[in-house]
Amino acid sequence: MNKDTVLARADQQYTVAYDMHYKAKNLHEALGLYTGIVAAHPETHEAEYSRMQIQNIVRRVVPKQELEDAQVSLAYAHLGQALPPDVKP
Repeated sequence: MNKDTVLARADQQYTVAYDMHYKAKNLHEALGLYTGIVAAHPETHEAEYSRMQIQNIVRRVVPKQELEDAQVSLAYAHLGQALPPDVKP
């Protein structure tokens, strides 16, 4: 498959995902479509746009404190350290 075909396909898939997200308001379906674009076309602009839209959905559906707690836990895990007792997992 040539580069132009890949870019056209990524663009078409992003358009469908975006419409599902903002027109149909189906966040579950849009999330799946965005993650599919990232997996199938990771080096395209559409993959980068999809990553941003995934973050928009995450911020919309995950409570702020839960998201912050998860980020702290993830950082500790990547540092190879156990969570301190005063930090919620």
